[in-house]
Amino acid sequence: MKNPTLVCASLIATSLEEMAHQMHVAAERGADLVELRLDHLHNFNPRSDLQFLIKDRPLPVITTFRTKWEGDEYEGDEILRFEALRLAMEFGSDYVDIELQAAEEFVESISTKKPENFKLIVSSHNYQNTPSPEELGDLVSRIQAVGADIVKIATTAMDISDVARLFRVLVHCQVPVIGMVMGERGLVSRLLSSKFGMYLTFCALDEGKESAPGQPTISELLNLYRIKQTRADTTVLGLISKPVGHSKSPLLHNAALKSAGVNAVYVPFLVDDLPSFLKAFSCPDFAGIRSLNLGFHYFLCIHVVCRISISVNVIDFSVGIPHKVTAVTCCDEVDPIAKCIGAVNTIVRRSSDGKLVGYNTDYVGSISAIEDGIRVLTGLIGNQTIELPLAGRLFVVIGAGGAGKALAYGAKEKGTRVIIANRTYDKAKELANLVGADALPLTDLESFHPEKGMVLANTTSLGMQPNVNETPLAKSCLGRYDLVFDAVYTPKETRLLTFKRSKRDWSYHCSWSGNVH
Repeated sequence: MKNPTLVCASLIATSLEEMAHQMHVAAERGADLVELRLDHLHNFNPRSDLQFLIKDRPLPVITTFRTKWEGDEYEGDEILRFEALRLAMEFGSDYVDIELQAAEEFVESISTKKPENFKLIVSSHNYQNTPSPEELGDLVSRIQAVGADIVKIATTAMDISDVARLFRVLVHCQVPVIGMVMGERGLVSRLLSSKFGMYLTFCALDEGKESAPGQPTISELLNLYRIKQTRADTTVLGLISKPVGHSKSPLLHNAALKSAGVNAVYVPFLVDDLPSFLKAFSCPDFAGIRSLNLGFHYFLCIHVVCRISISVNVIDFSVGIPHKVTAVTCCDEVDPIAKCIGAVNTIVRRSSDGKLVGYNTDYVGSISAIEDGIRVLTGLIGNQTIELPLAGRLFVVIGAGGAGKALAYGAKEKGTRVIIANRTYDKAKELANLVGADALPLTDLESFHPEKGMVLANTTSLGMQPNVNETPLAKSCLGRYDLVFDAVYTPKETRLLTFKRSKRDWSYHCSWSGNVH
């Protein structure tokens, strides 16, 4: 079994003292080594500064002096750059990172001086895209041919399937390899680097101190995604969504997996095209190690505000905005309730035959939360004998997407009269016909007030970070509703809920239950 992937904190301090301080911070936080980004230092004096940084280093170091033409800071004399990297090697730097374009000349310059335990990383950075598998294979061969001890390839994610493409090529490399796909779509290449045998992966000390796009923090790698416990046989689970960075799902699921002692990790997948994602991450030869056999058996008990719990068995993918409707057509089989709703929020890969089976658990948690809100409102909190606290109420759903369908279906099942309001009236009408409801254009909702005691539920992304000032309905309209529910939970207090609270009325905020995002 291979050693776990090393965690390298990339340091981009501008002063010598701050970089030295960051090395000690990285050691305290559990990094295995650090990368000294010399190209970020101001007033850099190679001989004295490198002696200062390397002599009393608390961790092994990679010395990198990246050029402007390779996407970073240094744009000075190449002879001086080579001299600085040779000095780093002579002073005891454990690794030096040199770009492929300059590697042959640099290798010749150190051929008779290379220390016994020193390793040369030869790297290639592509900030435009991820090349084809054939081009990547050729690139690996060229890097190996110049005398690299470690091959490093960094590409840019145009689509999350680029991650699978890079890993599929790099796992066949005959020397130690560092592979990553930059950008948010490529984040999983860093989170899963240990599963696919990468020599090391880079991280930032803190958020905002990244040396490359899509770099996680050291805390995220070690504590949230537990990269040191990830192995080739670790099961990969995750949330398919766009956007996905706001999601709390990794926090929830990874804590549950750790507590249950399950050898699995839950990661965020920023997915543009669901069918291509499922194809890329489901093929039997993925990354040449083993298929992403995502089925596993554990019971995750999710407790939410509404004080109910749901046991979910064998989760593969959670499905979020905007893929819930598309997921119905991507599954081999769909649970009858999910089919009726017309949206899937959970995809399970059945272990017996590998088929994808779709489910919908959204409506259970959301409706239960709203029922609890009504009980609070009517002074019946804790009285679970009132089985249908929503019965007879007018229930207005904003949005006709996957979450809107789930909520409309659940509300209808509880005996409410449902109104669907949507920007596109045709979509509102289509959903209304499906569930036996009425439809309104969203613009008409401001003048809609047929009765008191109504419930309003926003299932759109209006008000979600970063667009926190958006709201689906004006403040003046909210007095007509007894209860307001918002499916957006980032920020915790949306503008819609703030408007409702400011009227000293009841508002309710809850994440989806069973598939908490």
